Amino acid sequence: MRTRKSLLAGLVVSVLLCATGAIAQTIPPEWKALDSLTGSWAGDGGGAPGQGSGAFSFHSDLQGRILMRTSFAEYPATKDRPAFRHDDLTIVYREGSDTKAIYFDNEGHVIHYAVSASPDGHKILFVSDLQPGAPRYRLTYEKTGENAVHLTFEIAPPGHPDEFRTYVQAAAHRTAGKQ
Repeated sequence: MRTRKSLLAGLVVSVLLCATGAIAQTIPPEWKALDSLTGSWAGDGGGAPGQGSGAFSFHSDLQGRILMRTSFAEYPATKDRPAFRHDDLTIVYREGSDTKAIYFDNEGHVIHYAVSASPDGHKILFVSDLQPGAPRYRLTYEKTGENAVHLTFEIAPPGHPDEFRTYVQAAAHRTAGKQ
């Protein structure tokens, strides 16, 4: 009886290992490239008035089916406005063969993105879906070192979906390893 259980257990493990290998091979490079963003990150900022500071983290959830990004930025008061904090959540997921994301923030924005990565995984783009009469957004993460990225957030005005203009640029460094 013990031999039969051992054989059955060995068979189950073999099937699981084969299945895991097959699944891993079907994940497109765009999804694997996002793994370079996992961990906790802090913004590298200056101290000039009006500039913010912040941090973000990416971690996998739902047994690796999604990536969750939480982020915040704090902006000091200026002569024109009081200090404020911006918080957001982005969930990155697969839909068929596409990588997509949905973004929520404390200002009430909800943005749907298509996500792509360069073949080497050093540049990851989040480009918002076209919405009639609405601006279009593009967020770029560009790897500048093993634990460093440069971020660019751009906005294209309504009616000109490909005329992106830089809104915010930042640099960040990883403060904790991949999760």
